[in-house]
Amino acid sequence: MLDIKWIRQNQAKVQTIADQKGIPISISQLVKYDDRRRALLHELEQLRQDRNRLSQEISVFMRNNEREKVDHHKKRVKEINQRLHTIEEEHKEVEGHYRQLMLYVPNVVSPDTPVGVSDHDNVEIKRVGEPTTFAFEPKDHVALGELHQMIDLPRGVKTAGSRNYYLTDMGALLHRAVQQLAIDVLVQRGFKLLEVPLMVRTEALLNTAHFPLGQEQTFKMAEEDKWLVGTSEVPLVSYYDHEMIDVAEPIRLAAVSTCFRNEVGSAGKDVHGLYRLHQFAKVEQVILCEANLDTSEQLFQEITANAEEILALLELPYRIMAVCTGDMSQKTYKQWDIETWMPSRHGYGETHSASNLLDFQARRSNIRYRDRDGKTQFCYTLNNTAIASPRILIPLLENHQQEDGSIRIPQALQRYMQGLERLEP
Repeated sequence: MLDIKWIRQNQAKVQTIADQKGIPISISQLVKYDDRRRALLHELEQLRQDRNRLSQEISVFMRNNEREKVDHHKKRVKEINQRLHTIEEEHKEVEGHYRQLMLYVPNVVSPDTPVGVSDHDNVEIKRVGEPTTFAFEPKDHVALGELHQMIDLPRGVKTAGSRNYYLTDMGALLHRAVQQLAIDVLVQRGFKLLEVPLMVRTEALLNTAHFPLGQEQTFKMAEEDKWLVGTSEVPLVSYYDHEMIDVAEPIRLAAVSTCFRNEVGSAGKDVHGLYRLHQFAKVEQVILCEANLDTSEQLFQEITANAEEILALLELPYRIMAVCTGDMSQKTYKQWDIETWMPSRHGYGETHSASNLLDFQARRSNIRYRDRDGKTQFCYTLNNTAIASPRILIPLLENHQQEDGSIRIPQALQRYMQGLERLEP
């Protein structure tokens, strides 16, 4: 959420960003509602002052037995109360429209964010490793999963419908192994590990700016004000909801959680295998820090480097993409995606995403700190995917497959895989 004073002073800029991000909002309409609510609030305050003054005068007149003045003032108080009721109802309605529109206002974007319409306009800024080549006809991860009896998609669909799966034996172990590797990397880098709620209230999703625009992608619990999270970013940020915290040193939080995503609008898209699923697991990084652009940029680079370190340990080729305005979410100031080489797709597929949100989430969540001068400020927040599985199993299985059908296990994973150096079919 942006400061309404700043929005009023930068209406054209905010409208341009909204248009670039594809968010349906009229900033001029928002300002009109703000003008009206301010005028109504001023009138309400004036009417209440008048009523209080008249009530005090009535008391004086009653003591002096000035009946005619008492009756006249009581009549005026009654008229004011009627007017107050009318204005209060209008103010309530206008305030509701204003607050609803404020929830759609986008965050500003960084100067180095490319302008574009879709992911086709994202810009590659770094590439590490070269796409894997094979001296044989490689199998995709689904075929490898069947060969090793570690992925069972038909039974997943039978049990839970499309975009569901079972991981069995070594598949389940690999799924756990990559998560534990990521956790260990983050803990070694000073992140505080949390076990978080997977069901959260609507307020938590609104405060972290996942709602209202992401509501259709989120599973709701029937007859309850609870939703299944699509990322532990939501409960991690909400951990400090409405609190005054100390960010003299950045607060680094991490969590591993099951995540759920409705995937509305993706019918027929990435339906093969483990790429786009309703249920998956993520190890998430979240940082809260002081409101300083240089500090937040440094931390943005840090969380990206953490994800890169994990990919290096998994011995996978990848590239980093600067995400354009049209592919960014409402809440994001700056975003980099990491795409890992997936041989079966003959290209790179997104596996990680790093975001700097400035104080957009903290304003909604009312997370504050006192700066060096004792002034209250809203924190900056950042987040990044350390690992997401089973999607990461796609490049892991496909890039490390051998001609005989075996799969080489990267050395960093071997201690989580009972010491195995390779999986034999």
